[in-house]
Parts: sequence; C-alpha cells; structure tokens
Amino acid sequence: MDALLIDLAPLLSFHGGLHWTVGFLTTVAIFAIVALGLNLQWGYTGVFNFGIVAFFMVGAYTSALLTLPPPDPDFEDYLGGWSLPVPVGWLAAMGAAGLLALIIGLPTLRLRRDFLAIATIGIAAILRSVANSVEGLVNRARGLNGVPRFLEELATGEDYRWVMLGIALVMLALVYLVVSRVTGSPWGRVLRAIRENEDTARASGKDTVSFRMQSFVLGGMIMGLGGAIFAHRVNAIAPSSFTDLFGTFLVWTMLMVGGSGNNRGAVLGALVVGFFWFGVPLLQEDLPDFLGDRVFMIRQLVIGLLIVGFLLRRPAGLLPEERRISRFVDELRTESTASRLWRRLRGRAPAEVRDLTP
Repeated sequence: MDALLIDLAPLLSFHGGLHWTVGFLTTVAIFAIVALGLNLQWGYTGVFNFGIVAFFMVGAYTSALLTLPPPDPDFEDYLGGWSLPVPVGWLAAMGAAGLLALIIGLPTLRLRRDFLAIATIGIAAILRSVANSVEGLVNRARGLNGVPRFLEELATGEDYRWVMLGIALVMLALVYLVVSRVTGSPWGRVLRAIRENEDTARASGKDTVSFRMQSFVLGGMIMGLGGAIFAHRVNAIAPSSFTDLFGTFLVWTMLMVGGSGNNRGAVLGALVVGFFWFGVPLLQEDLPDFLGDRVFMIRQLVIGLLIVGFLLRRPAGLLPEERRISRFVDELRTESTASRLWRRLRGRAPAEVRDLTP
C-alpha cells in the first residue's frame, strides 16, 4: 500500500494540489472505516447489508445534533443542539447505529439472508424521506450547517486539513486493530464457520442467530462511526448527501476490489476505488468539451468497468482472504492419495491371522 501511495502522489499533487491530496486521503480513511464494518458483516459472517448508507447517515446526524449549538429559531429547526464534545457525539453515533442494526436484525436475521438485504434498502429510503419531510428533526432538506470540527484549536484555515487527516488515520488504525483482533479470535472463527455453512455451525452447538446479530450490530456501529467522522470533516450535511450510490454502492465496490474477508483488502480497496471515484473529475479540464460535461457519468462508467474487470479476472479481490489451515491439514490436502495410503499402511502393525474354523 505504501508503494501505491508513492506512485499516486505525483499525479494527485499535479492535478489537485497538495491540499486536495490531503483531503482525498482523509475521505479514503473514512470510507475505509465503513468498509471494515462491511467486511465484518459480509466478509466474515455472510450478512448481506445493502443499506450501509442508513448506518452512515444515522451516525452523521447523531453526532452533528449532539455537538451543534442550539438552533436559531428564525432560520433553523432541528432537535438537539447541546454543544457536547465531539468524542461524545462519536460514541453516541456508534450507539445509535448499533441500535438501528439491532432493530433491523431482530425480525430479519432469523429469516433467509435476502430478507435482510431488502430490509436495509427500505430502511435507508425511509430515513432519507423522514429527514426530508419531518419538521423539527434535522432541519429537513436544508440540512445542518456549521458542524463543529474536532481539535480545531490545533490549527486554523487550510492547515486544519492536516489535523483532520491525522484524526481520520488514527481512527482508522484503531478500528483496524479492533476488527483484526476480534476476527482473529475464537469469536471470529465462529463467524467464518457460519459464513461457510450455517447448518454445520448450528449443529456444533453455536447460536448462529446470536453470532450473526453481534456481527451485524458491531459492523453497524463501525459504519456509524465513519458517518460521524464524515459529518465533522465536511462541516455540513443534508439528506441529499446520503445517496445509495455514494454510501452503499461505493463501499461494496471497495470491498469487492480490495478483497472480501481481508481487513487489509478493505483498506486497499477504499484507496483504489476512492482514487478513481474522486480522481476522475480532476481530468475534466484535460478532456474534450463533449466529454468534459459528462465527467461524472464517465466516473460511474469507470467504476462499472472496474467491477466487471475484477469479477472476471480477480473475483477474490486484490488481497484475497487468508485461509488459516494447520500444517498437518495442508500436507494432507497436497499429498497424493497413493502416498497418503502408503504412509498409513507403513505405520500399521501386520494383521494377525487367527484360526478361522468354526
């Protein structure tokens, strides 16, 4: 990954400048956090969440509402406004997103897996509709402006970009360590067993519904944290900021390209897909006039071609899942049937022939 960053740095700096590069890496770090949450749900457990944007949105709005000052009754109409510290808002965002996952999971995780996908899509649409139409909640379509910055006292103006980049990278590192630790534990091995064959895991005495729920809730909390960091990074959010294309489809593409079931792959996928998604618009001035006006359509076309290419050539992603197999089992898999039979026969004592008469 370091080599890839070095290769991309001159291109990013040339087209967008150093400030754009810093902002790009900050946004990629935020999306990498969300991709890690999806990797926990889908990559390790096989829980199909197609409403990522719902958890992202809940986390963003929860943190913003708690950390904003009281609304101006002449211009703003939103719930909350308690001016709480930003870390409190982030913790509350994780709790709210986890609660949403629990509410969705209770009636759906006991059913077929496609029911969860349908439910998460519906919840995302409902949340956007509520945010746009209900008065006194989140300022409707006007959105929330002036979301406070975290550690703003450390730098002002353009220099704050570096502070935000450091915050995003630190949070990404913490989330990565937590997810890697839990997925490498016995709990994580149960998740992989459920993903491979839920009936077998259930026959082994595991409460598969409970484990899937735990994975779904923890993944939702991580997505909510990503949404909270995003809100304090852009300083203004509205329902139009949270589309399925931006908040769900893009994250799935990142995990698909990077490698499902591999935490490093999720981070690498966020970097690669983010480069194409945020970098293609920078080429607008270099394109012919008839293409420059369609640069955002070209961006979607590039992402689509990227997906097709990986599905055909590298369906497991750039960094496929690392299979954990003992040395003995690995030797048995690679050893031929004849040599395995001969090794077993050599280790046995000769059969003793006894009197066979009745």
